[in-house]
Formats: sequence, structure tokens, C-alpha cells
Amino acid sequence: MTQNTPLSPCHPRLTGDVRQRVLSTAQLRARGVSAAAAAAHCRTGGPWQQPLPGVYVLHPEPPTGEERLRSALLYAGRPPASGRRGVPAQPERETGPETGYGEAMITGLAALALHGFAAVPPPASAPVVDVLVPRTRRLRSVGYVRLVRSSGAPRAEQVDGLPVAPVERALADAVAGLADPLAVRGLLIEAVRGGYCEPAAVVGELSRAKLLGRPQVVRAVDSFLAEGRAVAEGRLYDMVRTHGLPEPLWNVDLRLPGGPCLGGVDAYWPEQSVAVELDARAPLLGGPDDGGRRVGHGTGRTGYTAEREHLERLGVTVVRLAPRGLRDASEQQAVVVRTALMAAADREPAAYVTVLPR
Repeated sequence: MTQNTPLSPCHPRLTGDVRQRVLSTAQLRARGVSAAAAAAHCRTGGPWQQPLPGVYVLHPEPPTGEERLRSALLYAGRPPASGRRGVPAQPERETGPETGYGEAMITGLAALALHGFAAVPPPASAPVVDVLVPRTRRLRSVGYVRLVRSSGAPRAEQVDGLPVAPVERALADAVAGLADPLAVRGLLIEAVRGGYCEPAAVVGELSRAKLLGRPQVVRAVDSFLAEGRAVAEGRLYDMVRTHGLPEPLWNVDLRLPGGPCLGGVDAYWPEQSVAVELDARAPLLGGPDDGGRRVGHGTGRTGYTAEREHLERLGVTVVRLAPRGLRDASEQQAVVVRTALMAAADREPAAYVTVLPR
């Protein structure tokens, strides 16, 4: 069956393409099948089924996980019944793999399953599928579809031909529906260990969703950030050794002899006076928690900037590396550090500093 081949109301032909097995009312109409004929095929014992309003699966067996997801997208992404008063709705365009989905995208646990999270059940067994839609859509959650409304939806990623929310947004939407702190912590830790996203991006989404006031989320985020720093440090160790950089002093505090602490760094080359600082902190967070206290995991940013400027005035070169750069562009990050080490010979000698283990 091709896109332009009418479906026979009596003998529908199935194909291996799931997009031709799950169709909306408008798509069936474009193939010559009326709404009445479609409804007749969904009667008890009939060859089709209607899992959601306006969506048809063209076989009688239980829908597969992918068919459930595509059904949810077709329901949430269908065009409004009418446009402005007196202006008919625009016909549905079928121009690509996202046909009929509009601005809808899979989010929450179903999206995490598509991204490859092991701790999430497959879509076929999930009782609920979360679908992200614009806040202006006049649709209701129905059946196994739970609509998540947003005034600022992210750009969807294509996973197995489906529009899916990015991992950090899907995590925030999943956490919003979880009360078990162990489940929340498990998802966040897997996001870091699996390299799906960076901690700062996730904390930013949790802050935007106003979830950081929930006790189970706060406790999970503390573990999540600690895990994120450990992963980033591991990437830094690998970068130094894989690309043949001189072995530095790891995780040390710098201070002037007999003076105050100048700050801690993740790696330090004393002969070249070059330090590396991992930017593994979360962004500044606004808003109080339930007890009126301010919630934040990046409130030391101002102090960090002052420490860095003080070190640089003393002649210490501070190289700031982002965990994402270490993950995606380790060789380029190694070039940055190597360049800083080589440039030390052309600089004025740095002030003498004392190095202490952290």
C-alpha cells in the first residue's frame, strides 16, 4: 500500500511500515475511507480498532509499543477542528515522517525509553504515554495519553522516526509525575552515567518546572550533581592520559605562603603555573523551596570568578573545561590545555603558591 493507494473498506492491506498501519481520520479520508466506514471496521469482531479518538490501528491485535506511541502523537498532533470563526481548518499535509503529528512530541518516561534508559519500562507496557503539546491546544488527556502543556516547547529530536523531547526535558516531565525518591534518583543517575546529558542542563529544566522545592527531588539532585562531578573528573583523567599530557597534581588547593586559600582546582601543573577547573556546577537557580529558603546548587559562581581572577593576577593560567567538551571533543580540549602549558615559557614567572591536597 502506498500513500496514494485507496484502502479497501473490506480488505485492508497491511505493510511493514507502521505509519501505514496507524492512521488518523483525516489520513484515512485522504485514502478514500470515510469516517462511517472506518467506524464500521472498528465494531466488535471487526478488522480494525480505534485506540484513541480519531486514530485507527488497521489490525485487530493489541497495538505494539510503536503503534501506541504513533497513535498518541496522531491524537495530540491533529489539527484543530476549525480555524478562525468562519474559516475552515487547513487540510492536513503529508510531507514527511512527522505527518499528522503537528507540534506534538513524546516526553516523560516514554521518551526516556526511546532514548535508551534501562530503568524505564518499554512503551508497550507503560500505562501512560506523556505527550508534550503547546499550551494553546484545546485537547484533553484521554485513554493512555497524558498531555503535558508547555508555552516554550524544546526542539524535538528524531528517535526511530518519532519526534521526542530532549533527554533533559523528558527527565523533568518524568520526575514531575514521580513521588518515589529512589525512582527519581535512579533516573538522574542513569542520565549522568549513561552520558545522556549534562547535570547543569537537567537542573535548569527542573528549576524551570519548579520541581526543586520537592524534598525527593532535592535529595536526588544532590546525589546527581556529585555523580556528575565524578564522571567529569573521570573524563579529565582520561583526556590527560589518552593525549599524552604531563601528569598534573590532582584536586589541590592553592594558597599564598602564610596567606589565605586562593581556591581549589581539579588539576595543576606547578612548573607551568597552569590550572584546570571543571565547570561542573549547576546554573544559578531562583525561587524558594516549600520552607521559604532559597534553593540553589550554583550559588558559589561569584566566589569562583573572584578566585579565578585572583589566581590570574598572580600569574596562574586557569583553563576552564566543560564536561560536555570533555565528552564530545576530548582531543580539542587536550589541545587547549597543551597550548596553555607551552605558552608558560613566554610568560612572566608566576607568584609562588603553596599546593595542598583537597
